Amino acid sequence: MSLSTRETARVLAAAFLAGEWERDAMAERALVALGKRVWLYRVAGEVLEAYHRPPRDRPRELAAFVATLLDGVRRPPRVLREPIFHTEMAPSRWPVPRIDTVGDLAERLELDPGQLAWLADVKGLERRATGKLRNYTYLRIPRKHGPPRVLERPKLRLKEIQRWILRELLVWIPPHDAAHGFVKGRSARTHAGLHTGRRVVLALDLEDFFASVTAARVYGIFRTAGYPEAVAHTLTGLCTNVVPVEESVPGEFRLSRRLATPHLPQGASTSPALANLVAFHLDARLTGLAAAIGARYSRYADDLTFSADHYLRPPHDAIAEITREEGFRVNAAKTRLMARGSRQRVTGIVVNAHPNIPRAEYDRLKAILHRGDYDRAEILGRIAWVEHLNPARGAKLRSRL
Repeated sequence: MSLSTRETARVLAAAFLAGEWERDAMAERALVALGKRVWLYRVAGEVLEAYHRPPRDRPRELAAFVATLLDGVRRPPRVLREPIFHTEMAPSRWPVPRIDTVGDLAERLELDPGQLAWLADVKGLERRATGKLRNYTYLRIPRKHGPPRVLERPKLRLKEIQRWILRELLVWIPPHDAAHGFVKGRSARTHAGLHTGRRVVLALDLEDFFASVTAARVYGIFRTAGYPEAVAHTLTGLCTNVVPVEESVPGEFRLSRRLATPHLPQGASTSPALANLVAFHLDARLTGLAAAIGARYSRYADDLTFSADHYLRPPHDAIAEITREEGFRVNAAKTRLMARGSRQRVTGIVVNAHPNIPRAEYDRLKAILHRGDYDRAEILGRIAWVEHLNPARGAKLRSRL
């Protein structure tokens, strides 16, 4: 019985990548692995035409291409000698750390291969695991409107690894200029500031923002950064999760399906940065749409905001189509069109004249200070936020404290 097409292609790809990228040398290595086959030189030549440089960061892609060249050839019955090669990073446009192999990644994270495989969980075993075997803990947070939010919190070791990925790797990859959430130097205030004093403000919300980002799209980010297929696959596993059935949200079919598919977990430190990167093309397209209608656009996490100094006919259909094509979905129930004569709010900040805290929230804080029933650390944080938006009001609250 001869080797399958898939296995033959895998061995050929490994042989081709194991040395000099030249037809005769490639064919000679293939001969050593599979024995004399008259078609090896032809296959090596066609591979060279398709790949001018050895794709050592993507051996699986090369094997898939080689498989298309094997139709009708008589394949050998066995592998005579297993070829050995080492993957390498592709050139990267960003100064991300060099990690050529999964072994290199394990060494950087101070893990043995078994530990790394367990934490990356590329087989989705979390879906069926229980208790201590899980890599995450789960908490449902009720919401006034809509299904509860499922918080997926990584356990200590995985949390440390995700922080390392964020600190050492993701920090070097810039999001789109329209992204203001979880970006150094930008904030809810800078997001709201772009839409201050405008005639009309349109605010939209993306449904299940993190859960909508699939592992396939996260894998694309790591591949774009230059990481070899196996390394990108493992990094993706470290940053995505599948929620166990009993921790999901019964009765919410769309959300449950997203949680059951490898996705960005809400609760992982890497999720905001990766979500911003995955949304890069969404931001680029919506920025272009805004320019076409004479408006401004920016995004803070799952909050999309457009504004204009003229009457704006909301391009709801175009926005919905773009977001759908980019893998997201607009929550129509949370869409708001706010004219200058009404209170215009962007991520909870009033933007009619200048960024400001809503009067009702300011009065609520004054009442809390008057009663004296509060946690000092928490109230200091809330006062600091008010000072950030309105220094005068913040100073009054601080004096009351």
